[in-house]
Amino acid sequence: MLISDTLSATVDHFPFKEALICNGRRMTYSEIADATDRLSSFLVNSGLRKGDRVLIYMGNTVEAVLSIYGTLKASGVFVVINPQVKSHKLNYIIRDSGARFLVSDKVLLPVLNDALRDLEEPPRMIISGDGKSKEEGELELKYHTFEEAVSTGVISRNPSPIDVDLAALIYTSGSTGSPKGVMLTHRNMVSASNSIIKYLRNTPDDIILSVLPLSFDYGLYQIIMAFHFGGTVVLEPSFVFPHLILSKISSEKATGFPIVPTICSILLRMKNLEDYDLSSLRYITNTAQQLPPTMITRLVDEFPDVDIYSMYGLTECKRVSYLPPELLRSKPGSVGKAMPNVEAFILGEDGEVITTPWTRGELMIRGSNVMQGYWNDVLMTGRVLKVGAYPDDRFLLTGDIFEMDDDGDLYFIGRKDDIIKTRGEKVSPKEVENVIYQMEGIKDVGVIGVDDELLGQAVKAFISSDDIEITAEVVQAHCQRNMESFMVPKYFVILKELPKNQNGKIDKLRLSNEQ
Repeated sequence: MLISDTLSATVDHFPFKEALICNGRRMTYSEIADATDRLSSFLVNSGLRKGDRVLIYMGNTVEAVLSIYGTLKASGVFVVINPQVKSHKLNYIIRDSGARFLVSDKVLLPVLNDALRDLEEPPRMIISGDGKSKEEGELELKYHTFEEAVSTGVISRNPSPIDVDLAALIYTSGSTGSPKGVMLTHRNMVSASNSIIKYLRNTPDDIILSVLPLSFDYGLYQIIMAFHFGGTVVLEPSFVFPHLILSKISSEKATGFPIVPTICSILLRMKNLEDYDLSSLRYITNTAQQLPPTMITRLVDEFPDVDIYSMYGLTECKRVSYLPPELLRSKPGSVGKAMPNVEAFILGEDGEVITTPWTRGELMIRGSNVMQGYWNDVLMTGRVLKVGAYPDDRFLLTGDIFEMDDDGDLYFIGRKDDIIKTRGEKVSPKEVENVIYQMEGIKDVGVIGVDDELLGQAVKAFISSDDIEITAEVVQAHCQRNMESFMVPKYFVILKELPKNQNGKIDKLRLSNEQ
């Protein structure tokens, strides 16, 4: 089954049911279907071919959702990019993906101009919004308006994909400092969606309120799953204003609320949580970074009538496991067992499957949700994907260390590499270091993750420099100008020299001990 087929089936069953509530707009499934048919036809008529990539560089908007399904209906591959991404990274992703179309918003024109300036064959542009004044800048390339793109009256189609064709590239931070494009087919995404819907027991009556960015697979799947089972998504831009979000849960009678540890911490610090009518909530989910057991206990106490799901997953396969809500008090540190249609194994250093409880090893995943590999990166793909009993049988090495209890429930211990999970996002220390190295006078930079109750992990940067004008405040300002907010280190430490190992490399273990 294709992702677009799940939407079509839902349209047949619930044509006049509200599908999406976002930025003051309310769209039914039939309205979503009509708009995405028109956008798909515009893309096809404009030259999009089967398998072409379409970058969607936008926040949580109606246009972003329509662009995802319009791309899929045109037999294209969608690539959602966080609007906080700076021009140099956007330029890299455009080049790496070979995108032929880019959908964005006029408020992002300054970044687009920088990102597109040196491209010999820039993607065709579709721009939403009312735009800025001439003084603030206009896009230097020709573009079509989004209103024009969804107004076409000529319905055109490309040859339809099949379920083993790519549906999406999801770019995630890599250990080399350059983002990696995770290749997901229709089958991968529909399979993951089916499994999650099954254990969450979703029905068409569910109304999901999501503040998670669509560029984050956890946020993206709230749309894909709801449009699959016929629910409603209340899509909000962020959790910056908790009062507004909690009020929206109440007014829209939301039944599902996906969160990350940062949101949980803010909720539990609110002194007037009981003032909001949250009685409609049926379930709360958490993934991206495991909640501390103490926070889980407080969350269960605060929401005694709500099913709370502690989950584990990674972009390369979307979701792996979940802990049934009834076990949360007795096993607050666990993320449970593999979800339906997925197998999970713990491997020892000898490559053999560990069956002894409380023995640590690397988690390995098998299932139809496992990615096809990393776009344009055969070497890295070969490191994490292993062939099973037959060519199409793939195992995914997660790079995460786990152990299991006597019941077979999984416990996350840590990562094999040093990728930092903060605010529900993955941050490559190498990428942060590269930005800081752009400054004049920098000698060495070492970036690590440190435990943080609010963020899950916080980014901490150690810097050495002979320039007395290099201060923590100066480096912080540079980072704020040149990277997404979630990547900016929370802590800056200026040292004369950074510790190094016998090979001359910065010794991050010693840095961790100097916290």
